[in-house]
Amino acid sequence: MQTVAVARNAMATRFEIVLHGDDPVRLRAAAEEALDEIERLEAQLSLYQTTSAVAQINARAALESVRVTPELFQLLHRAQQINRETGGAFDITIAPLLRAWKLMGDHGAVPDEQTVAEARAKVGMHLVELNENDRSVHFARAGVMIDLGSIGKGYALDRAVDLLRETGITSALLHGGTSTVCALGAQPDGQSWRIAIEHPEKHRANSTATNQTHLATVALRDESLSVSAVWGKCFAADGKIYGHVIDPRRGAPTQAASLAAVVLPSATESDAFSTALLITGPTGHDTIQQLRPRMRTLVYAEEETGGRIVAHGIGA
Repeated sequence: MQTVAVARNAMATRFEIVLHGDDPVRLRAAAEEALDEIERLEAQLSLYQTTSAVAQINARAALESVRVTPELFQLLHRAQQINRETGGAFDITIAPLLRAWKLMGDHGAVPDEQTVAEARAKVGMHLVELNENDRSVHFARAGVMIDLGSIGKGYALDRAVDLLRETGITSALLHGGTSTVCALGAQPDGQSWRIAIEHPEKHRANSTATNQTHLATVALRDESLSVSAVWGKCFAADGKIYGHVIDPRRGAPTQAASLAAVVLPSATESDAFSTALLITGPTGHDTIQQLRPRMRTLVYAEEETGGRIVAHGIGA
């Protein structure tokens, strides 16, 4: 049994694929084709590439209906559905709020109330009209923007897995920036892939927890694991730490949880639902977990009293 590993930077992160099989030449060719597909999708879905389909929608959809490809329309429709299912916790129109909090390519800053109010008026999937007759997108007002950052990597990984399956690959592990991992089949010895989730305590300032390396270890087989967390692009202001994940319902960075993880057959959905679960925290855990029959979840939150809440059904 041969092992081939390939990697490429795309979507502002690093994608890696490890494949197992008998023919290393075929394995490498399949992996490169999968990475090519991820790059192709980045050219369509990027918020920052001016020639992308998403950039064109953002520039024109408030003025006219913008026709899009069937695959992009399907992805937008899926995002709209998840938005409804999560009560607005997952929202691809979050960009105006990210901009207000200076979290788009900046280090973050607390905006004044008027700035937040103006941004919130441009956020909400009710402002995005999807016309199935001609597969077009129209914004109900100027200033609306879609940002597929919370679902795009998962979608790209799903497409990459589909291509690997089509070429006959039966054992592979893929990840995008370590936030979403896809397991195709099992390991060569027949065992499930086992993925460790880092403990949030590792990322706390002045943490003395040396024995809290992992929060959980997850077994995957033809499934995807997505982890959303507030660490990373955090910033401090007025003695308070703010994360980079905005709750669109409040117009501010979420304080509901430190980490959320979701396992589903679809990386597109695990990516989106992990974001929603991070935003809702433990109070929304049971509702979100019931949205898909094969969903496994974990959410970690810190209470103001100093306690910890770990609600999960993610298994080992």
